[in-house]
Amino acid sequence: MTHTSRVQIVADQIRQRIGGSGFASLAKSSPSHFVPDPRDPKHHDRKIDVRGLDHVLEIDVEGRRCVAEPGVTFARLVDMTLPLGLVPKLVPELESITLGGAVAGCSVESTSFRYGGFHDTCRSYEIVTGTGQIVHCSREDDRELFDMVHGSYGTLGVLTKVEFDLMPALPFVRMEYRHLRTFEQFHAEMMECCERGDHDFVDAIVHGPNHLVLCLGCFARHAPRVSNYRGVNVFYKSTRTLDHDWLTSRDYFFRYDTECHWLTRTLPVPGMESVPMRLLFGRILLGSTNILSLSERLRPVLRMRQDPHVVVDVFIPEPRLDEFWAWYLKMVDFFPLWVVPYRAPAPYPWLNPVHAARNPSPWYIDCAVYGKRNTPAVSFDKLLEDKTYELGGIKTLISRNSYDEETFWSIYDRERYERVKRRLDPHNLFRELYAKVHRRR
Repeated sequence: MTHTSRVQIVADQIRQRIGGSGFASLAKSSPSHFVPDPRDPKHHDRKIDVRGLDHVLEIDVEGRRCVAEPGVTFARLVDMTLPLGLVPKLVPELESITLGGAVAGCSVESTSFRYGGFHDTCRSYEIVTGTGQIVHCSREDDRELFDMVHGSYGTLGVLTKVEFDLMPALPFVRMEYRHLRTFEQFHAEMMECCERGDHDFVDAIVHGPNHLVLCLGCFARHAPRVSNYRGVNVFYKSTRTLDHDWLTSRDYFFRYDTECHWLTRTLPVPGMESVPMRLLFGRILLGSTNILSLSERLRPVLRMRQDPHVVVDVFIPEPRLDEFWAWYLKMVDFFPLWVVPYRAPAPYPWLNPVHAARNPSPWYIDCAVYGKRNTPAVSFDKLLEDKTYELGGIKTLISRNSYDEETFWSIYDRERYERVKRRLDPHNLFRELYAKVHRRR
């Protein structure tokens, strides 16, 4: 079956659902990367089957360009391009993340200091609208639509094709870990490395107030040895003690996948960071696909929990990072903390211009809080959301969101979003953005 035929099947499904009751959402092969919300009404939606949209259509080695369907995972894509000496300019850290998810959401990784998000490396998109029409957009043609698909979380239409850049890659990555003892030194050295640009990868793992590890990586043609964090060894723990390390490039890209960063600590099966438990249950419980699928299967149990774990990325304007850090130590005080410098090429059009102007710098620092437990008395999700807003930052919407509607649309550009929404999805088949991401009580 051709790509055109597969897209036509999706378009036909959409047209069949126009005029019916209720909303529609997608039936996909890969697990959802939204933080599980047992009360999310999408569980009762009419489904549009897009599982067939998982083909790589073209790899142009000379032009360093790839065209693929949105259901392709980055793990499969890397397996195809790396032997050719190429990889996407941004590879999200979990094997189960798809191209479509990286576009519609807001991807981030250790090349973000150079390239921003995955969307910033894309050239064009093909979309099936909420009326079943097939439209194309790019940086040169229909730029508003091209920019607004990013960060739309599937509320404007169904992405069916992505064209994006590739970059040269080598088989190995040499890691350097700089162990810093004060936040001031850490902040200054991280930004100096970003500005200098002589590393391929820059991120950090903060193990505590006085142990901040700057993780610097460079591609390498050869390696004297390689470490393996797919079995009994835990990647984030290795950064506590090592000064240098070597990984295959593939293992570097997905170094956090085995634990979903460190979310194995939150699984209902305790002790999954221990060697015996990993040997016994690793094949069925470790890895992002297993962990996210388990969360979906446990939806009825999760519905009864009043103290879920925090899973959130907050993008703090770099000039306000010191202020955020002082607040974080006092109010949250949870580690490890993943820190990723992110350079936005320009303010994203989906941001409210007034809110975007609150960051005078092109730099945001993604602070990823994974695993802090909320309590009946304190919602750390809400505390982080409010502080991020106060500092002029942005929170990824795959987490739990409790914004009131007025606050939400002071962050996001309602006028621009609604204009594109009316054009692509006039019947509101896919829900509007606030309705989709707002947390259900």
